[in-house]
Amino acid sequence: MRRTLIAGNWKMNNDVKQSLELVESLKSLSGEFDNNVDILICPTFTSLYAVKESIKNTDIKIGAQNMHFEDKGAYTGEISPLMLKNMGVEYVIIGHSERRQYFNETDETVNKKLKSALKYDIIPILCVGETLKEREEKKEKETVKNQIIKAFENIQPSDAEKIAVAYEPIWAIGTGINATSEQANEMASFIRMCISEIYNKQLSDKIIIQYGGSVKGDNAKEILGQSDIDGALVGGASLKADEFLKIINYAK
Repeated sequence: MRRTLIAGNWKMNNDVKQSLELVESLKSLSGEFDNNVDILICPTFTSLYAVKESIKNTDIKIGAQNMHFEDKGAYTGEISPLMLKNMGVEYVIIGHSERRQYFNETDETVNKKLKSALKYDIIPILCVGETLKEREEKKEKETVKNQIIKAFENIQPSDAEKIAVAYEPIWAIGTGINATSEQANEMASFIRMCISEIYNKQLSDKIIIQYGGSVKGDNAKEILGQSDIDGALVGGASLKADEFLKIINYAK
């Protein structure tokens, strides 16, 4: 049985003090999390270590929002997977549409980052999704399939099954508009089929597929109740402890 993964992507929000305050609110409100639900928070790099220390002895997991694919070198402003691993980071978001759109992330660099994260036993969350124009032109499945094929290129099955995939329709990220639960589940099922074609059905059945794109407390229950959706990658709603916990509770 696949586990449920609820991840909070804090993006470029919260300094160290604000991050620690948010973590304390999560800890105070949470009680005991469901045993089959993994809770993950991904703060900015400046808050990563402080938050990691703050969640010791809790069930909350820590992730980064991005990383470089090289271990070290002359890459000013970058963070390596080795640095993340040595800090105790467990997950990393790779290929988020904002990275692709604003920072020239490509399918090729996504593939390199996936391999590098897996090398250090950091669980990657691979983001895929289409633009509004691609959906209007009925090219959404073609777009996502190409992203999946290129992302998983030359990744061995034993590594591939560790990757979580987040379907994030670009037109729904930060807009307040979310895909319907039917649209989200249809694409999640399609992603699973694509992975099955690359590897096999047994492997694709193991892969966690999240939905991301304006997930909130008032739509989480319907989204998380879908057959092929195993969690959510949450943006703005993860910056409010009570709202994030609503989403977590619907995942039980």
